[in-house]
Amino acid sequence: MRYLKDEELQIATRYLFLSMAIVVIKQDISLVQGGPFKIKEPYVELLEKMVNEAVKERRELRRIMAEQHIQVIRLNKNDSFTSFLFQCQGRQQKQNFFNPSIRKKVEAIIQELIVMALPPSQPFAAVNI
Repeated sequence: MRYLKDEELQIATRYLFLSMAIVVIKQDISLVQGGPFKIKEPYVELLEKMVNEAVKERRELRRIMAEQHIQVIRLNKNDSFTSFLFQCQGRQQKQNFFNPSIRKKVEAIIQELIVMALPPSQPFAAVNI
């Protein structure tokens, strides 16, 4: 089995974990909308901006993957590990990920998306009420 180059593997894994982050954020949107929040709009707006940023990046990754003929295939999942097969131009690499490690990687991507979705910091301005 010939292995993928580091760059190809980075693209494929970023696509994989970014896709997982999108699913998680969309679930969070549903939970906030249906939850007991008094004021939901700011949270939903932030989460939707995060999804938009993630979808934009994933679209670009998908384009790159199509050009380079990179595919990601989920093989199996159990309580501890999830296995994926990465393919690129006849080369393959099977990768097992520890499920808590997947969670940490998705969490890191979500934190990146929060930073991208938030407006730049502005000094606090008094509001006349």
